[in-house]
Formats: sequence, C-alpha cells, structure tokens
Amino acid sequence: MIQIKNIKKTYISNDISVDALKSINLDIKKGDFYGIIGLSGAGKSTLIRLLNRLEEPTSGEIIVENKDILSFNNFELQKYRKKTGMIFQHFNLMNSRSVEGNIGFALEVANYPKEKIKSRIIELLKLVELEDKIHSYPAQLSGGQKQRVAIARALANHPKILLSDEATSALDPKTTKNILKLLKDIQKKLNLTIILITHQMEVIRDTCNKVAVLDSGNVVEVGEVINIFSNPQTIITQEFIKHLIPEQEIEVGFSQKKGRKIIKISYIGVTIDKPIISHLIRKFDLDISILAGSINKLVTNSVGHLILELSGEMEKQLESIQWLKQNKLGIEVLYNG
Repeated sequence: MIQIKNIKKTYISNDISVDALKSINLDIKKGDFYGIIGLSGAGKSTLIRLLNRLEEPTSGEIIVENKDILSFNNFELQKYRKKTGMIFQHFNLMNSRSVEGNIGFALEVANYPKEKIKSRIIELLKLVELEDKIHSYPAQLSGGQKQRVAIARALANHPKILLSDEATSALDPKTTKNILKLLKDIQKKLNLTIILITHQMEVIRDTCNKVAVLDSGNVVEVGEVINIFSNPQTIITQEFIKHLIPEQEIEVGFSQKKGRKIIKISYIGVTIDKPIISHLIRKFDLDISILAGSINKLVTNSVGHLILELSGEMEKQLESIQWLKQNKLGIEVLYNG
C-alpha cells in the first residue's frame, strides 16, 4: 500500500547541512499496524510528516496505492489528506471549541454535507467511547479523553491511513494502554493501515505487527515484531528490548561458575507451553537452575526467554544445546563454562 523509496531529507541552516533521513526504504502493506521506533533525533517524526507532506523530502519517492504523492498538485494533495488521518502527541485541539466543534471542524474544512455533520460526530464519539463529552471543552477533559477526541477528529473523513506521532508519550501508563487498545480495536473495525511513531518498545510490543528501527536517519533493522523481539540484530534494538527484560536477567553474568554453562533460550508461540526443562533433565541427566525468565505477549504471538544454568557432564551439556536447536528454539550461550 505504501512504498517509501530512497527518501532523503536534508536540513540546511547557516550553510550547514544535516541529513535527518538517509535513503529510507520501507514497504507497508494494507492493514499493517506498522511501528517506527528510534531515539530522539533518529528522524522518525520527520519521516511521518513526509507521509502527509507536512514536510517535503530532499529526494526519493513515496508511493501510496501506486501513486507518487510527491507529484500531487494542491487538489490531489487535499484529496489525499482527507484519507490520511493524523494524531499528535499534544492533541492539537482548539480550546475555544467544544468536543463537537473540534471534530466538526475537520468535517467542515472537508466540505462534508452540513446536514450529516452532527450524526457523523455522534458516530465518531461512540467509536472512541466519549459520547457523554460532546458538549465539553478541552480544558474539562483528561489527557486520555483529549486524545480520544483527537482520534475521532482524525477519523472524521473515513481515512484509509492513520498516522500517529508519539500519540501516547504525554499520557500515563494506564491511559496509554487504554488508548493503544482503542487504536487496535478501531483498526480492526475500520480495516485501517496505521503507522505509529514511538520511542517506547512496549508500545511496539502491545500494538504492532511490523517494526522499523531508526538510528541517526537510517533504518537499521526492519521486520515482523515477533522476529525482532526473538532475535534482535543491532545494538540499538537490543537496548530497546532490554528495557522490557527483568533486571536479574541483564545481570546474570554474576553467577558464572566453571564447568557450568549459562544459556538463553528464546521461545516463540506455542513452544512456550512445552515442558522443555523437564525434557532436558530426563534426557541428558543434567541439573538445571532457572536464573531468570520473561514473556512478552505480542500482537501476533508471544516471545519468551529463559536463562538457565546447566550442571553435569560437559558432553551432556553440549548435547542438550544441540537438542534444543534441533527443536527450533533460539539458543545463545551466555557463559561457556
């Protein structure tokens, strides 16, 4: 649905050029809940603003439904933006307008039939579960309620694509979970393609099926969320995921003992429920200590990790590791004994 091809964005200030984005290539399918994650300054907000041409790239192509949006004239761009909703970190509501007025404004500027505006507003407020706040003003709403209004406004003109620029960064953890759940529910109901910008890996974990990791203007890792979580390839991705792993797992190196291997097992999906440890003990006559463990429930599946200390004959330890690999488990030897 969306192909980003060789997109580059260079800013020039006082004769100094800064490459915010360096030859970005991404392929986003219809119905994806696509996450783009990176630290501050990685270029993720610049990228999402290019997708509705709030900014213009220095070079490259952005193909949406087989059309390069960078070639659009003003009329074509206006039509495209009607079908591309956007929600922001700080809501961007008009304080002088009620909830009804804020959502209605998006319909008014799009020349929505006047006689249908009120019913459409009520329909949208039911969708975001905020019907009772129709006459309230932004100052009377909580952060979560403001974001629900912003989501309703973004959905006003029946978009096919929804862009989310750090939409939960200003919210507390409980409200964040509620907003993310709302976005997932809306995506399913409306068959939306959602592109979500964040610096929080737990947001990716809880919502997305695919993710791209940005670092200093480059895409350094991209793929299915389950594959990224189970086998992160780059240091920055490993650091993002490490924040979701219990502290004792990170510090497992303190328990190293000669003659005892320490291994990390990565589980995916139904494998989590299999009695792996009991099999190892019986089959290879090993003593096994569980040093740490965690499970991340993703949108499409679950990824679990176990840190085990193996004690027994070294040959049996090696055989047990081979057996685990043969059973398609991810294995990393953290300490070789």
